[in-house]
Amino acid sequence: MADKKIICKDCGNEFIFTEGEQEFYKEKGFENDPVRCNDCRRARKNQRSQGRRM
Repeated sequence: MADKKIICKDCGNEFIFTEGEQEFYKEKGFENDPVRCNDCRRARKNQRSQGRRM
């Protein structure tokens, strides 16, 4: 399994989905590759948690 280059759905930047990350996703039973880079994923998570507090 080789590293994959993916374009982030939110910011449009390219990010690398490493072999190690792919193995982790496989172990957890995730069937889809990520669609957001780490920064956008973190920002989205923070945005969702802010919405719950209101």
